[in-house]
Amino acid sequence: MCTLALAFQVFPDAPVVVAANRDELLDRPSTPPERQDGSPAIIAPRDEEAGGTWIGYNDQGLFAAITNRWTDTDLAGERSRGLLMLDVLRQPDVDTAAATVETAVTRDEYEGFYLVAADAASAVVFEWDGELQVSSLDPGLHVVMNTGFDDRFRHPAHRPEAAKRQADSARLVRERLGPRADETAPDWLNRAGEVLGDHDVGVCVHGDVYGTRSSSLIAISADGEVTYRFADGPPCRTSFESINEQV
Repeated sequence: MCTLALAFQVFPDAPVVVAANRDELLDRPSTPPERQDGSPAIIAPRDEEAGGTWIGYNDQGLFAAITNRWTDTDLAGERSRGLLMLDVLRQPDVDTAAATVETAVTRDEYEGFYLVAADAASAVVFEWDGELQVSSLDPGLHVVMNTGFDDRFRHPAHRPEAAKRQADSARLVRERLGPRADETAPDWLNRAGEVLGDHDVGVCVHGDVYGTRSSSLIAISADGEVTYRFADGPPCRTSFESINEQV
């Protein structure tokens, strides 16, 4: 997944509201979101190649998502980042999720990532490029890409032009998805679904071997009620279907 927009504590009816596109190799197998029983139970799509996930939430109200981080650092990638995501989603809250990530990067070397964890009380971004940085997020709209988040973008030497285009797209997403007066979380998600598929914004990607594979719209209320709509394909031409009725 390469684009994540998080509206944190913006809407009184839902403190965690998310719109996200996943970009990946077109032939990498995956399955739509499903319930994974355990404690806590997880609702997330599955990467069938490595067995992990890139976005999801659990029945304790914790949300998490991960994007690749473009970096010039040579990292071994000993363990899948998607499996780290499952470790995070087995935690009850952001604090324990943070401890999980901090321990995980001392045990295994992962390829670069930005990992977002959020619940009703707090939200953080973990940045990994061989060193771990943790940033708390204030209430408001935040956009995470492969090159950074909000206004903190890095242009790696091996792909500077692509990084600049991505930073420009992130700024457009923030402009288009700025919350409006009296707007509800469902209203915002409807707009977000359109923005994620708008080619003028540039986050719906089409290529011969790589592109936008799916899109997620998620709202988690303070009492844990969740709305999850999933497009199993690029959002420019794929309808969002309700996941809640299926899990």
